[in-house]
Amino acid sequence: MEYVIGVVLGIVIGVLTSMLGMDRDRALYPATLIVIAAYYVLFAVMGGSNEAIIAEIAAGMIFVALAVAGFKWTLWLTAAGIVGHGLFDLVHGYVIHNAGVPAFWLGFCSSIDIVLGIYLALILSRGRVRAQPA
Repeated sequence: MEYVIGVVLGIVIGVLTSMLGMDRDRALYPATLIVIAAYYVLFAVMGGSNEAIIAEIAAGMIFVALAVAGFKWTLWLTAAGIVGHGLFDLVHGYVIHNAGVPAFWLGFCSSIDIVLGIYLALILSRGRVRAQPA
């Protein structure tokens, strides 16, 4: 069920932000990627593991770097980062032990991330959003 909810929310969020014109601001998706990356750090804090906090910050910095690079140079990097985070969700439990992650999270987060990243790629390819800064 978490996969279905993630897919539906990914579509709704993408379409709604486009309908409202929120995606005209190039910062929307990079900021979203930064927030997405921060959730695992929050879960590590909730789980009470310093090792998990350090590992999650290290992993999260990769996605923060993609968000910053995407904002500065091309939103295609941000789209790749959002999809990449969805793929990371699928293997997260094998890479980092974080007892604070809810059982439903990996399925939910992977599906919403992949859908939202693909949505960004679609609107970039259609010219709805400028890939590069003005």
